[in-house]
Amino acid sequence: MLSVLILETAAGQPPAAPRLPPAFAPLLYVEPAHQALQPHGRPTLAFFLEDEVAGQTLAQLYVVPDYPEPGRARSPGQATFGGVQLAAGLPVAALHPLLDAAEATLRQRGQRTLEMRGYAFCYDPPGAATLAEALRQRGYRVALAEQSYYLDTARPYEAHLHRSERKRLRKCRRLGLVLEQEPPLLLPAAYDFIAACRHERGQPLSLSLARVEALFRAFPRRHFLFSVRQPGGEWLALTLAIQVSERVLHNFYHASPLSANELSPVVLLNEGLHGFARASGLPVVDLGVSTLAGHQPHTSLLNFKQRLGCVASLRLTWQRAL
Repeated sequence: MLSVLILETAAGQPPAAPRLPPAFAPLLYVEPAHQALQPHGRPTLAFFLEDEVAGQTLAQLYVVPDYPEPGRARSPGQATFGGVQLAAGLPVAALHPLLDAAEATLRQRGQRTLEMRGYAFCYDPPGAATLAEALRQRGYRVALAEQSYYLDTARPYEAHLHRSERKRLRKCRRLGLVLEQEPPLLLPAAYDFIAACRHERGQPLSLSLARVEALFRAFPRRHFLFSVRQPGGEWLALTLAIQVSERVLHNFYHASPLSANELSPVVLLNEGLHGFARASGLPVVDLGVSTLAGHQPHTSLLNFKQRLGCVASLRLTWQRAL
């Protein structure tokens, strides 16, 4: 017998954790300890689909009411993605009681719409497909469809590069550029480097240095800093990478100066991420979506990811009037 547990936590408090052990590995961005570092200033509702007999939580959904505006509920609050995470093999029909409970609770609290920003299908292909079908059956509409791009670590990195990027990779090696995994104590300098590079390209940072440092302290085994250094030791590229799950390494912030465009040290940087993920048993290196403000395609970045041999993966944001 399945049942739904509903828990609420006050603004400023970590969201509730499942009462029963989850039958899935929770994605980092929706773990309560991570959500506690996402200061949206609103209460958080947690919905858990429980199997009392098996003693497991089969699915979960976190929702922030009245965020970002009154009457509008959102999952997640501030994280890159949220939505329903579910156990492998859970049928579509089993999700409806969870969604029934969430929608009814939100209506009682005066919410007019619910928005769910899902994870890319490459994070959990069967789970994403199951959720998409359940939401379709309930009349949700796709408010935003994006293409996320990822490196498949089962495929050799260099062999799948476009010839132009392969030439750049080999030139980086000839010039003696090296990949390094940097210690967290260099975060302030690394943040300044990344911020300066992204400022050149008109790409603001979404997180402050204090927030990044807090994430490294809270999840030291899930956050990594990688660089490409010149023979003299100077940085030529940097990235902040996050292990989001037992499948995915997320290339969260990568940067190099405009002056390095022709050399493209990020090609070497991504080779390092590919190798690190493969050695760690992670099949996916998520390079994210390629959009500008207003969700317009960032054509040059999109083309670059395709030349890296990336695979496209759908990421959907769903909405429904309540």
